Amino acid sequence: MSGNESALHAPPEAVRSRRPVGRLWRYGIALAAATVTVAALTVAGGTQQATGADNPYQRGPDPTPASVSANRGTFATAQVSVPAGNGFGGGVIYYPTDTSQGTFAAIAVVPGYTATWAAEGAWMGPWLASFGFVVIGIDTNSRNDWDNARGTQLLAALDYLTQRSSVRDRVDASRTAVMGHSMGGGGAANASLQRPSLKTAIGLAPASFSQNLTTTKVPTMLLSGQNDGTITPASVLSLYNGIPAGVEKAYLELAGAGHGFPTSNNPTMMRNIIPWFKVFTDSDTRYTQFLCPLSDWNGIRTYQSTCPLVPSTPPTTTSTTSTTTTTTTPGEPTSGTYVGQQSGRCLDVSGASQTNGAKLQLWDCHNQTNQQWSLTNAAELRVYGTKCLDLPPNSAAGTQAQIWDCNGAANQQWSYGSDGSIRHTQTGLCLDASNQATANGTRINSWTCNGQANQKWTRR
Repeated sequence: MSGNESALHAPPEAVRSRRPVGRLWRYGIALAAATVTVAALTVAGGTQQATGADNPYQRGPDPTPASVSANRGTFATAQVSVPAGNGFGGGVIYYPTDTSQGTFAAIAVVPGYTATWAAEGAWMGPWLASFGFVVIGIDTNSRNDWDNARGTQLLAALDYLTQRSSVRDRVDASRTAVMGHSMGGGGAANASLQRPSLKTAIGLAPASFSQNLTTTKVPTMLLSGQNDGTITPASVLSLYNGIPAGVEKAYLELAGAGHGFPTSNNPTMMRNIIPWFKVFTDSDTRYTQFLCPLSDWNGIRTYQSTCPLVPSTPPTTTSTTSTTTTTTTPGEPTSGTYVGQQSGRCLDVSGASQTNGAKLQLWDCHNQTNQQWSLTNAAELRVYGTKCLDLPPNSAAGTQAQIWDCNGAANQQWSYGSDGSIRHTQTGLCLDASNQATANGTRINSWTCNGQANQKWTRR
């Protein structure tokens, strides 16, 4: 165990109210002096709370043990349905109706293998939103989608939520997070590897079959159920132990819980994930007191974390609207050139051709029409007004991008991410300068999203 990591095991019921302080607790240890220690820690923790003036992301009143355990926060909420067709199988957005406190962090959530959002996750949507988050709970393109496909669809949902949804003006696209159950938990792990700019990821009994987390850079919380025979606590703990040093993480094992613990009303789960989301999406250290050390052991068998759980530093000035360049306005497409961050060259239609099938390349920026792209509300990247950035249907990674008559098909839908990626919503692949080349004439292909500089584009 590293020196900064707490490995906490629940004390017996007689001392359950005491807070372990960063070392292994074993059953039967009971010291009367712990009460005094806890009181001192509580007072000390109070000096670290951020104020609204210090943290423009802070939302809602000061939290209490009762408030984080409640099934609703202080924000009234509303919801709106999302149809299929944006790179995921549709879903529901839940959001605070308050517009006086600025924008909110965004959370995308995906259910487990063969499950639907309505059957498995809908109970938690209003609950999370009432604490000051904009939440999109999604269905997958196929109920049999594997964990890596679910990861890609979580990111497509975030891009839709922050760029094209009807509530995008309520969302801060720079503060996004993912969560999933079972195969969806593996999807959350996959999404965190695809997009290191995520503020956090939470896996609920995660079936992370396609990847481990040995290279993740995203703060991660993992939960397991004591009696889960499908995704055992040991397997989740192994995933947790693979998270590299320097990345904030936490692990909880829920006492007596089976594999389905996230599929219905679960106050134990919620009173722990809400503070985690608050700390890492809102940089709100008022909530650290509930996790460092764990303040409520009821229903928890085992807990580990890298306390003190330090979030990223928020800016010092308050912003009431999102400042990212990815937001579009209905009827007003976002136009300009797309400049490769690695090459400094522009996304260009070869030879200025307007013929169907003309290929894309890198070329010196010259602001001619073959380098002028419009991201429309239909998720098209248009050039020449009537041609669309296109990948042939069912194409694999490595296929060169082309233009084609705009036809509204899924193979012509794209999203421009807050991380600078241009992602194909049908395949989940990213627009990529081939082999990281930077010269004029370099092919522009589709490729597995990896966050490297040859997949990042600046819109000008």
